Amino acid sequence: MTDANPPEHQQLADLELDEEEAFLEKEGVPTLDQPFIQKYLDGRDNLVATEKRQRSDHVFREGLSPMAAEAASIVSAIRFEEQQTLWNASYEDNLAKQEPFEVHPGMMFSLAKERMESSKLWKIVKKMPKGALLHCHLEAMGDLDWLMEEAFNTEGICILAPSPLASDDARETNDFIFQYVKGDTASTNAESIWTQSYQSNSPIPIGIAADSFPGGKDGFIAWFKSRASITHEEAVQHHLGPNAIWRKFMACFPLLASLQRYEPIFRKFIRNMLKQLHEDGVKWVDLRSVFLAPYTKKGAPKQDEDFEGMLAAMQEEIDAYCDSEEGKGFWGARLIWTTVRAFSHKQIVQDMKECIRLKVLFPDLIAGYDLVGQEDAGRCLAELTPLLFWFKKRCAEEGVDIPFFFHAGETLGDGDEVDENLFDAVLLGTRRIGHGFSLYKHPLLIEMVKDKRILVESCPVSNEVLRLTSSITSHPLPALLSRGVPCSLCNDDPAILGQGKSGMTHDFWQALQGWENLGLPGLASLAENSVRWAAYDDCSAKEWAEEIKSGAVGKTLRGERMREWTKEFEKFCQWVVWEFGAENDMKTLD
Repeated sequence: MTDANPPEHQQLADLELDEEEAFLEKEGVPTLDQPFIQKYLDGRDNLVATEKRQRSDHVFREGLSPMAAEAASIVSAIRFEEQQTLWNASYEDNLAKQEPFEVHPGMMFSLAKERMESSKLWKIVKKMPKGALLHCHLEAMGDLDWLMEEAFNTEGICILAPSPLASDDARETNDFIFQYVKGDTASTNAESIWTQSYQSNSPIPIGIAADSFPGGKDGFIAWFKSRASITHEEAVQHHLGPNAIWRKFMACFPLLASLQRYEPIFRKFIRNMLKQLHEDGVKWVDLRSVFLAPYTKKGAPKQDEDFEGMLAAMQEEIDAYCDSEEGKGFWGARLIWTTVRAFSHKQIVQDMKECIRLKVLFPDLIAGYDLVGQEDAGRCLAELTPLLFWFKKRCAEEGVDIPFFFHAGETLGDGDEVDENLFDAVLLGTRRIGHGFSLYKHPLLIEMVKDKRILVESCPVSNEVLRLTSSITSHPLPALLSRGVPCSLCNDDPAILGQGKSGMTHDFWQALQGWENLGLPGLASLAENSVRWAAYDDCSAKEWAEEIKSGAVGKTLRGERMREWTKEFEKFCQWVVWEFGAENDMKTLD
């Protein structure tokens, strides 16, 4: 409805507009409806459309059903509405909240997290079927509050450190871990770990340590979370550079693994992680894990360092969840074995041998091999090429096939040996590239990746928090999508980086709100890619290439799951139309 008596400021605006039009007409400035201007605009629109036909999601967009197209329009309208309100610093609600910073679309993840979780777009993305999670690290999954609660509820969990944690500085920087200690071995009468008289590596029951912590149990939990994750303050301190944040990041993994790898906690951890992923719209997960922190079986007097018990428990819990009522519809999980790239050659070969040995024992669980750790600080793939060729030879001798799923290009470099990991990853036959952040700088490699149908596992929130990009709006993934590179969205290390138990939704939301060209169809194309490129079962390089090339339309497990995801996406689009369509129509009428 229109106000019969527009306010005075509107009348003044209309008068200024009339004066401007009169001035332009007097000066002979052409209007948009003149034929030669229209001809220019038509040519411009054709140029934009031609470029968009090169996008990796073009075919998906062309095949949208009427329901999906309507849902996409609704989501775009909601996105625009929230840009004008929730993410507009001058909007009255934002002024009333007196934010300490100016809100805007695409702002830094750590600053935007709470606000994004209150949005309509969050509700929509949360419900979206996300397909498969292809890039994440087991130790950095799950919920820190849940993990701490389990530690307090599990008998025998102790904290120990090589030196006292007697000052604020020591508690902020000194190493410590958790460990299961059987029976009366724990030092219940030992000096507090928070005092200078604490004896090195004396295990203190976690409950006793928490009660004596400055600030009590609540203070202890807050301290643990600050040591086991990237804090809000650390996440926004981009001026300190990637190396500083990577030091903190890498320190989190052994700490978390020390809590997770006691069998009673580990089994619950796996089940809870799968449940949280399932609730977040994920149907499959390819996990990565480093086998460093030892695994301890329930009640065992010593730690099990061969990891057979750990992999057996993992396989049992994955199968049990899939067979359970709450796990109905979940497809499953497999493991990509990872070695720390900064290790010595001897250590890497020993770890490779262990990977092959356990692949023979757990053929359905181990799906591939990777090297992890900060690329800028570790060995490049070119240096490790002899070891990787040796690994492939040993795999053939043992009658197993362990394909590569390499991290590569997780760097700001341009033409240095770290950036060139991308060349080796492609030449060595990787089936997917983890991160591929610097790939957009390499036009030849981009064409090779497309030709070989290698998927890029993109992790936008991780790349931001680890200081490769300042925000989602400056992330290079849109450059890859515009060049036709197949990609998927992943959450990488949600427990450490701040996404928590809803990790996939944060990355999906950031992409949808941050990139104008994406929209719901582009987001759905990324999810569909994850289903197509997931490592469901062992297959040769030729079989893998044929399935990916065919679009998995045949009578294969991959094809069946792609068809299942498509049905779920259509149901989701129907829900979007039913839930938000009428509301959107009413706003249009207003």
